[in-house]
Amino acid sequence: MKASIRKKYCLPNQIKVESIDKPIPKENEVLIKVYATTVNRTDCANLIAKPFIMRFVLGLFKPRKTILGTDFAGKVESIGKNVKSFSIGDKVFGFIDTGSQSQATYFTTKVKNLFLIPKKIDFDKAAASLEGAHYAYSFIQKTNIKSGQDILINGATGGIGSALLQFVRQYDVNITATCNTKNIKLIESLGADNIYDYTKKDFTKENDKYDFIFDTVGKSTFGKCLTLLKEKGIYISTELGPYSQNIFYPLLTSVLSRKVIFPTPYSTEKTIPYICNLLEKGKFNPVIDREYALEDISKAYEYVIKGQKTGNILIKIG
Repeated sequence: MKASIRKKYCLPNQIKVESIDKPIPKENEVLIKVYATTVNRTDCANLIAKPFIMRFVLGLFKPRKTILGTDFAGKVESIGKNVKSFSIGDKVFGFIDTGSQSQATYFTTKVKNLFLIPKKIDFDKAAASLEGAHYAYSFIQKTNIKSGQDILINGATGGIGSALLQFVRQYDVNITATCNTKNIKLIESLGADNIYDYTKKDFTKENDKYDFIFDTVGKSTFGKCLTLLKEKGIYISTELGPYSQNIFYPLLTSVLSRKVIFPTPYSTEKTIPYICNLLEKGKFNPVIDREYALEDISKAYEYVIKGQKTGNILIKIG
């Protein structure tokens, strides 16, 4: 079988696609034949181990897992003797932020990491529905969105932003989104009421007021957005911010009228059933930017690290 491998933290051009033995599932594991996966921001962070704090989870000096990949969509190829909840041939998908080793032809995992792909959803769409939507879920669950409120999504074309825009669209709210010129029509189609083309205008220099500012790309700060927040307004960012301020600001602003919330992710046991429900109802359609073969996975990482992708970058394997 083929697998994308790196034995140390490195840049994309050092990733190797190698032939290795197919893994054998343990008694409580399942062997998955992978048909699609993505290269996402989490993958890139795992590749280069930035921010540094990730090394305490992934391995301080070198990665414990040498095969890359966090999300996956595929079929159950074989099962361990104690596995009762899945059968050979089941179509499944899932996401493990610390690495599932799924950028490979096959990989093994525990049953708790698997979810059945909704009917009528293909492998490509299933794989693209995971990482960004998983993190987007935290934004809406850690806030109390009410009808008539004003919400700004900074970075609405990324994997998180494009999912979050569709999630928020379910509420009767006014949505302002930022994107570049080429993606204006896409963002309109996903439900944005107002759009800032960030190549022409900086939303932080405007006078509009918002109940929530969701920074899905971490390219702004609470300080820059403070004057844009209404009384009791909330700022949330996917990134730690300068000097990791977004970890400490929730404590410092807890008694203030305008607050920072850090969107600590929920478990996939909560996020993926929510995603499945929206996929089944046709209320979530993940955006796919480009597709690459496994042999070209270094190019996919290079593109994602540039920070200009739209939605998701798919890796076709099966």
